[in-house]
Amino acid sequence: MSWILLIAGVALWWAAHLFKRVAPARRAAMGDKGKGLVALALLVAIVLMVVGYRATPYVHVWSPAPAFTHINNLMMVFALYLVTPAPKKGRLLNWARHPMLTGFALWAIAHLLVNGDLASILLFGGLLLWVPVTILSINRAEPVWTPAAPGKIGLDAMFFVVSILLVGVIGYIHTLFGLYPFGG
Repeated sequence: MSWILLIAGVALWWAAHLFKRVAPARRAAMGDKGKGLVALALLVAIVLMVVGYRATPYVHVWSPAPAFTHINNLMMVFALYLVTPAPKKGRLLNWARHPMLTGFALWAIAHLLVNGDLASILLFGGLLLWVPVTILSINRAEPVWTPAAPGKIGLDAMFFVVSILLVGVIGYIHTLFGLYPFGG
């Protein structure tokens, strides 16, 4: 049953995010109420993924190298940086069209590096595969795009420091659940 919850959560995540691209007329007809329904579907997807992932039995697939822990943490700094407002308000990445999705992909890859069990591969791998599908669907639906005007480099620096601090906070939260993301 836990495997079904995990897979259903990933599938619902995909469906909720791609609904606007796959059925734009139906989504538009829902108006603002549709935003709430999509948000609710995403919340249910996250709950299903968390419950399913935590309840699945451990099935060993591979053993991550100890160095991957440090690579994971470094990747997480950049992943979080990409999902901050820095790419739109800073100077370094104002040219990037999909920084949030790129950050999400980095998050998934970082977690695949340090988790060698089947549930992790299904969860993080399934979410990683969602990223290029989403990017392609956005680019197809909205082929014309204009980058943001370059912002201030100081904002890039500020959001980078915030990203480092967030990795520490998120790491601490992981330890509350018995996961030790900083090694040891």
